[in-house]
Amino acid sequence: MGNSTNKLAWFVFAVAAISVGLYPLTYFVIDRKFGLLASKSEALLASIPWNMGFYGHILLGGLALFIGWIQFNKKIRNANLKRHRIIGKIYVIAAVISGSCGIFIGFWATGGIISSIGFISLGTLWLYTTSMAYFAIRKGDVQLHQGFMIYSYALCFAAVTLRIWLPLLTMAFGDFTIAYRLVAWLCWVPNVIFAFFWVRKKGIILG
Repeated sequence: MGNSTNKLAWFVFAVAAISVGLYPLTYFVIDRKFGLLASKSEALLASIPWNMGFYGHILLGGLALFIGWIQFNKKIRNANLKRHRIIGKIYVIAAVISGSCGIFIGFWATGGIISSIGFISLGTLWLYTTSMAYFAIRKGDVQLHQGFMIYSYALCFAAVTLRIWLPLLTMAFGDFTIAYRLVAWLCWVPNVIFAFFWVRKKGIILG
């Protein structure tokens, strides 16, 4: 029973990561002013620096989300450590670029300063945990690396939880702006709490 539940949880986890990881591609096949972009001004949508930040964030963030879940599967990881390292390097590069872009565009987040602080904090923590995971493995500290990577991907997974929370909050409050201010925090804070207990359960001490 427990094993079946774990398999189902991993299946849902993987499908969510892959689906949302591919989601940014929709901006290239249909009119781009939908979803989150529908709330942006024409002036902002015409800004080249903002567009570079936006597409850098969603495309590289989507890539990190799309490949990152694989690293937590023991069978896949142990079957080919070289592949694990290659995927890990791609993830780190994608996360650093996406996180940096996320911090930049966070200053123009819908909902003002509350949303901005939420998303900028998310980007900053993602950069920090990913960097710490990278430096830990460079020093050969596998346990520390695993701990920080759990936090890193929990923050990356905010792309998934945002898309779960946002429609629910919008329906609950009947106001997109209020929902967006809340989701700027709800999309990642519970994920970090989950990561804390996961790391604690594995007996990993960070620091």
